Amino acid sequence: MGRTTFRDFISREKESRFPVEYERYHLYISYSCPFSSRCLSFIKLKGLEKVITFSSVKSIWERTREGDEHFGWVFPDSNTEETGADPDFINGCKTIGELYDIASCNNYSGMFGLPVLWDKKEKTIVNNESSEIIRMFNTEFNDVAENPDLDLYPTRLRPVIDEVNEWVDAAINKGVYKCGLANKQEDYNEAVEKLYEALDKCEEILSGQRYMCGNTLTEADVRLFVTLIRFDEV
Repeated sequence: MGRTTFRDFISREKESRFPVEYERYHLYISYSCPFSSRCLSFIKLKGLEKVITFSSVKSIWERTREGDEHFGWVFPDSNTEETGADPDFINGCKTIGELYDIASCNNYSGMFGLPVLWDKKEKTIVNNESSEIIRMFNTEFNDVAENPDLDLYPTRLRPVIDEVNEWVDAAINKGVYKCGLANKQEDYNEAVEKLYEALDKCEEILSGQRYMCGNTLTEADVRLFVTLIRFDEV
């Protein structure tokens, strides 16, 4: 069985396999993907633009190989083909799937998902789980961040952040996909009901306080916002 995930960590410890270094890491994203956008938001909020480079694929899936039925994330052929999207100047790949092939020596059997946190030095994927990537960005890069004092996962609020993340992720972050990809009417109805119940719960919480976990901006707000901002448009 091939590899199905990448869950390594960048650490401030210098002897780590993946230590913090200027411009060693690159974040591959799609602006149309909320899970990518939460990671990009952390780069902006923490002030890591000079430390971690990033680029976006095209916003809509396309056929990854001529004559193949598979559709996935693809890079444009030039930086003028689609606003905001760039060719892969790091590895010269045409698709995100090719990145996974490089990182796994063609032994990857999972989904070719985004975001991808890439190590330019070892030419491999460090991590492709957004919830873990944002935690790295929050703490491990503080020695080189422009906003090191901003803590989006403070110890005193972690229990409530984890609780909010759990139901927001199930009903809203993933819930919108459950609605859009439902094959049966009853599945759609169930997902829509849970989605709007969760949105009502958010509205109730935010009617009494500034942020989802009190009066402090946390990762729970970022994770919710990047889905909500797409809600009407998509």
